[in-house]
Amino acid sequence: MSSRKFFVGGNWKMNGSKGELDNLVNLLAKNSSETEVVVAPPFVFLDYLHNKKTNFGNNITNYIIFFIALSGQNCYKESKGAFTGEISPKMLKDVGADWVILGHSERRHVFGEKDDLIADKVAFALKEGLSVIFCIGEKIEERENNLTEKICFGQLGAIKDKIKDWSKIVVAYEPVWAIGTGKTATPEQAQEIHQALRKWLHDNISQDASNKTRILYGGSVTGANCKELAAKADIDGFLVGGASLKPEFANIVNSKN
Repeated sequence: MSSRKFFVGGNWKMNGSKGELDNLVNLLAKNSSETEVVVAPPFVFLDYLHNKKTNFGNNITNYIIFFIALSGQNCYKESKGAFTGEISPKMLKDVGADWVILGHSERRHVFGEKDDLIADKVAFALKEGLSVIFCIGEKIEERENNLTEKICFGQLGAIKDKIKDWSKIVVAYEPVWAIGTGKTATPEQAQEIHQALRKWLHDNISQDASNKTRILYGGSVTGANCKELAAKADIDGFLVGGASLKPEFANIVNSKN
């Protein structure tokens, strides 16, 4: 039995309004779980949700919300400067975020972020005191050419020499071909790559990093498939996109119960 605490992240991407976010967090508040839950709303709503946390008063719903951590969806590698449209780790912390998602496939393949830039951002976010959900994953043509491990190991390798402490990193394996497509890796396929990633951590970082680093699965995770995925030995949780905006997200959070 793994001692790694089960972790579920909800990446709300460019979606939501204050009212919709209220509904989502109130839904989560009705569920008791030992799972570590982190939600990543659009930047403009981080302060709003942080204020709900810090002003919970005697309201039990808001009290439970207090235990849901907040994440940014991205940040830059500098603390300040002439970088129009960017957000710094310090700014994220100032509005209540403890985490940031970096290396997401949409940042890599829609906005063109390369491994070296992502590695710099990961290193700087950690230096500034944020924990990092670090995303890796292959595209469909790479999987069809049996390049899954090569791609994922390369993406991990890009941060290897810039990171000394892995205790504040959660790795999220998200096969690009399964994100928002309705397709998902079978539990066996997901376990196979998670096991390979854990071995990479053992061989390239340390036994301690291999034992303790949580490796999440992301890619069309739903309330219907989450329990079978969560039962696999090396799957330590999920990074959820579309389903994190729906009532079934509560089922995913409780999938390990």
